[in-house]
This record gives sequence, structure tokens and C-alpha cells, in this order.
Amino acid sequence: MNRFFVPPGTTAAERFPLPGSIAHQVRRVLRLRDGDRVALLEGDGRLAVCRVAGDDCVVEERREVGGEPRHRLTVCQALLKGDALDHVVRQGTEIGVAAFRLVLTERCVAREVSDRRLERLRAIAREAAEQSERGVVPGVDAPVPLREMLAPESVVLYERNDGITLGQLPPPASIVIGPEGGLSPAEVEAAQAVGATLAGLGPRILRAESVALSAATVVLARAGDFA
Repeated sequence: MNRFFVPPGTTAAERFPLPGSIAHQVRRVLRLRDGDRVALLEGDGRLAVCRVAGDDCVVEERREVGGEPRHRLTVCQALLKGDALDHVVRQGTEIGVAAFRLVLTERCVAREVSDRRLERLRAIAREAAEQSERGVVPGVDAPVPLREMLAPESVVLYERNDGITLGQLPPPASIVIGPEGGLSPAEVEAAQAVGATLAGLGPRILRAESVALSAATVVLARAGDFA
């Protein structure tokens, strides 16, 4: 059964028009016919199983969605060049990341994200959430300078950290990940100054777009989501 996220309030009635946001995909791409069923989600952790009836949808069942992790993890990802952010958002959503915050750091090659690009990243999160049978679409926030989002509770991943590793920590609520060239010494000092925790991922150096996936897996495994 195909799953689609729709605007809040769409499925409030027992019968309602086929949402315009998915009408083309339902009728033209998937070629669903009257009597076929779809699962519609409003992003609140519940879904409505609906039967296609002409230009309408008829609700047959409402239920909770079981695909959301118990631990809510935010990935604060520095801007990456090319389409690497697509990979971070897509794979992170599949793993169970709750939200993405984009970050501008000193060594970012990419220096901005257009409105169109940001909407594309949000669409990728929605598509990945549908595919992985989640009940909530992770938000993707516009980029802010690193120093504006550093907080004492942040865990900052630093590839040259020789001390504690991420797997040794209690599951954090947020992790900060640098760009291709890593964080600068001044940024590491700024993180330490606000009381953030520096952590590594082990002895190997990962590609920038691989860090979020690896780190999210470690955190959610520690929280019991993969147990």
C-alpha cells in the first residue's frame, strides 16, 4: 500500500477530495483505480487507510504508526558540496533522525543554500520517510553559523579527538558534524568554551557525508532503537 504525507487536517473527515499534492502521483504515475487503497499521514504519528473513490478518498481505518524511534536525535550538519547533503538527509531519515539543522562553518566549501535547494532537501526527507514507513517527516532547517547553535548539551564530532568516542556517551539529543575539511581549531575551542562535549567515531577518518549515517546509527543503537 502506497504511503503519502499530506498537509495537516487533510484526513479529518471520513470522506474528502483526493489531496492535490498527491493527485498526479496517484492517478498518473501509479495509475491507482477506484477501490485501491493508500495510507495518508499528516506527520503526527498516525495514518489513515483510505480507499480511492472517484475524485475522493474514503477513510476505512485510522491507526498509530510504529516506525518512529523513541530517542529524538537532531543532526546539525555543516554544509557539504555537491549533492552530499541529499545523501545525509535521505539516509539519516531512513535510520531515524528526528530533525536536521544545517550549519555554516569556516571550512564549508558551499556557503549558502537557496530556497529551492532547501525545499528539495525537505522533499527528500518526505520521500525517505514515506519509503521507510515513518510517521513523521524530519524537519530540515535553514543554515545558521556554527557559533549560534552551539550549546552545552551538544556533542561535537571531531575527527582528531583522542579522548571519548560517541559510543561511550549516553545518547545525546544533538550531534554536530563538520564539513569536508573538518572543524577549525577556533571552532573546536568555541565548542569547548560553551561546555559542549567533543567526541570521536574511532580511529578511521570517514567521508563527510558518511559521518551522519554512522553517528546516527551509533546513537540510536545506544538508545535501544536497533536492539
